[in-house]
Amino acid sequence: MSDIDDMSKIISEEADDALLVKMVVDSFRRTIVHYGYWLSQVEHQLGVEKAAAVEKKAWNVSFGNQLNRLGKIFGFEVKDGVPTHLHKLSREELLDLLKNLGVNWLANDGIWFQAVEKEHGMNDAKRCNDTCWTRYSPYEAERIKELLDLPENGGIAALKKALAFRMYALINKQSIEDVDEDCFIFRMNECRVQMARQRKGLADYPCKSAGLVEYPYFARTIDSRIKTECVGCPPDAHPEGWFCAWKFTVAV
Repeated sequence: MSDIDDMSKIISEEADDALLVKMVVDSFRRTIVHYGYWLSQVEHQLGVEKAAAVEKKAWNVSFGNQLNRLGKIFGFEVKDGVPTHLHKLSREELLDLLKNLGVNWLANDGIWFQAVEKEHGMNDAKRCNDTCWTRYSPYEAERIKELLDLPENGGIAALKKALAFRMYALINKQSIEDVDEDCFIFRMNECRVQMARQRKGLADYPCKSAGLVEYPYFARTIDSRIKTECVGCPPDAHPEGWFCAWKFTVAV
């Protein structure tokens, strides 16, 4: 057995071009998964709030570092922490890009659910899904608060605005009905998931258990005083005009 004085030579000598291309893509995958594991373990060790604060700092440095390096390799400029090409897109192009990113996000969620369901069954898939929402929903609320510079405990107005900036916003049809100045009802009028099931002749997916986590966690992150009540969500019966509805009230 001979010694190897430079392990990197193994890749350069033994990997063909096709394998190198696969390795490039896999490197992105490993980085994303490693990032996720870091977040989950910091949360486990330090708690959700501290993990969110650390992630905010880590992301700004990590993303900027990676983007600048890739920009040098692929020849694109970076301005204000994003590729300059994004600044050159029209409003219509940016909105279309956001819509497609939202569809990708939703598809990714469904792919994960189906992967767990196929291997471990519906119950485990729903348990994983519901637990995921306890993490993702407040995280998304925090990101929106920062992007829009929403105040702490901004009340009903802040929650209305935040709901309009979720990943769902451009891919599902949503509406709001005011009850009074301290209360409103949010309705998901068109849901891509449920409408796809309807087209296939399937019953509504029973998403209420996830919704009972998703919406209260989101609302409380925007304003800790807000209480959430489920008006209706599958498997509940609902009218043709909406799939799920949620009532939000500021406790006064």
